Amino acid sequence: MMKKLIAFIFLFSALFGYAGNREESKYQSLPLVVNDTVSRIAVISAFDAELAKLRDSAELTSRSEVNGRTLLLGRLRGHNVVLLLSGSSMVNATMTTESLLNKFRIESIVFSGIAGGVNPDLRVGDVTVAARWGNYQEQRFARKTDTGWDVDTRKSEYPNFGMIFPKNISVARVGNKPDSLERRFWFPVDSTLLAVAKELSKDIPLKRCVNDKDCLDHQPRLVVGGNGVSGSTFVDNAEYRTYVWNTFHADALDMETTAVAFVAYVHRIPFIAFRSLSDLAGGGPGKNEGHTFGKLAADNSATVVLSFLSKLKSNK
Repeated sequence: MMKKLIAFIFLFSALFGYAGNREESKYQSLPLVVNDTVSRIAVISAFDAELAKLRDSAELTSRSEVNGRTLLLGRLRGHNVVLLLSGSSMVNATMTTESLLNKFRIESIVFSGIAGGVNPDLRVGDVTVAARWGNYQEQRFARKTDTGWDVDTRKSEYPNFGMIFPKNISVARVGNKPDSLERRFWFPVDSTLLAVAKELSKDIPLKRCVNDKDCLDHQPRLVVGGNGVSGSTFVDNAEYRTYVWNTFHADALDMETTAVAFVAYVHRIPFIAFRSLSDLAGGGPGKNEGHTFGKLAADNSATVVLSFLSKLKSNK
């Protein structure tokens, strides 16, 4: 089972990662900006296939470099934007977002990408826009005893999955008294941005087919509201998926969004995320669907983001 999972992750990276290296080289001819003072919306994706449609829709004018990553500057749907890849994983997403905010004047953050579906009422290709995000894999591995799991009086508000007990995160927020910590599990998206997402047409043309052979048997839809969760683990397990749904009522799970939400919350930057379901996190009847429908899901998320930006009032 582990060999199959490693093989899948390697193939996924090969399909979506190596292409990104080729694409990035195309933009090295853009003028390099060292100090950018324009107020911008940051549009972030984890890997290249998630950002491709958004990047191709933008009017790119220049580039910048931060911590070994190329950031593309320009206009998108009437907004000044900076487009960038966070890299996959909570660690990469945290570092990239923090570095971004330290270098640019960011007025809001929009994340676009794919995710695993958790809500049994949702299907591959659907686009979710959660109202809040939680780090569901900030957790404690309990000591096993003759009478059960010993959590040393550290009770969790959420039920455990075997020895694994979820826990809250300590947060020091900019603008608060230094070193004053708040403990929280959920990080809300910006209410104004979420209101704009709720006004989007339910008839946004979402893709159903990859090609003539690979088509979904349903028309994907947009779902706004609810919960999303992120963690350091790629999930392709039906039992764990059921636990995540029963415990957190999450529509989707991924490996980056809550990290970005966390940094945005600390710095008081408006944030929203769009995640289209590439697979069912182990809940499907056969092989993981991500290999077949990953690019379709990425494009569906980007389609909704473009509609969102078109509807979002520009400050320019």
